[in-house]
Amino acid sequence: QVQLVESGGGLVQPGGSLRLSCAASGSIFSLYAMGWYRQAPGKQREWVAGGGSTNYADSVKGRFTISRDNAKNTVYLQMNSLKPEDTAVYYCKAERGSRSYWGQGTQVTVSS
Repeated sequence: QVQLVESGGGLVQPGGSLRLSCAASGSIFSLYAMGWYRQAPGKQREWVAGGGSTNYADSVKGRFTISRDNAKNTVYLQMNSLKPEDTAVYYCKAERGSRSYWGQGTQVTVSS
């Protein structure tokens, strides 16, 4: 069992930056592939970054960076050059084999 808690969301102006954090507990963090997803109002949840790789969705490539600190059991999403279309609830996901776990999400709003 893995518990995930996201933080770092908020309101930011277009062109601004935010860093999201996802703190994990309950199991051996380093064994899990970690990814970030997002869900905008009225849309399906979509993959953003990571999940066993350092790949990124085309919509965020070059602007977002995923990283992890296994010593702190935390995965990060650095988001730069934010756009209004990045507005969504951002979720982290932990995967290992057939098991996956989600956090509760953190709201990111990009607006002037």
